Amino acid sequence: MLLDEDPAALIAQCTTHFKISNDTASLIRINESLSTLSEYRTQHLRSIQSSLSAMNRVHQTLAANYNHTLSQHNPTNHAAEILRLDTEKFKIAKQASDLEIEGERLQSDLARLQGVAAELGEEGVEGGMEVKTGEDATVLKLKLYRTLGIDVEADPTTGQYNKAIIRNATKGDVHVVNIDPKFSRHFYTNYFWRTM
Repeated sequence: MLLDEDPAALIAQCTTHFKISNDTASLIRINESLSTLSEYRTQHLRSIQSSLSAMNRVHQTLAANYNHTLSQHNPTNHAAEILRLDTEKFKIAKQASDLEIEGERLQSDLARLQGVAAELGEEGVEGGMEVKTGEDATVLKLKLYRTLGIDVEADPTTGQYNKAIIRNATKGDVHVVNIDPKFSRHFYTNYFWRTM
């Protein structure tokens, strides 16, 4: 009879037929996964908290800098500085415009005077227009140079013109140039124009 058998033996015999080894293995795996997930979650939370603390410190620093900048800012001084800079900008623009106009005028004068000098150089002593007062081409060239603010002096021993004194009335400059035959006329012409 059933009741005559030991209940513990009956229960042990029943449990052997349940085949729960797969279920226990699954539970063990689930527990391991839960443990791993819990560790990962804890580490992730620590990392987020660390980043949040760093961001909070940066925010506090930036807020302090912002408040300091606001406390140092003076709207009246700022407006005055902007007005001063605008005035300076307009002054510089006007000076640049004036200099550009003056440069164009000087360039026009330079081209005109270079043309006059070239014509006089091509005419020579006998060529070109007849001189009414008996002056030769050298005298005319000297007059032209004097009108440009250039005085030419001759060497007393050789009679050759070897020194030029260039006066710039606008700058208040005086340049003395010793003319050396080894340099070309073109070189001295350019030098004179730059000095004037």
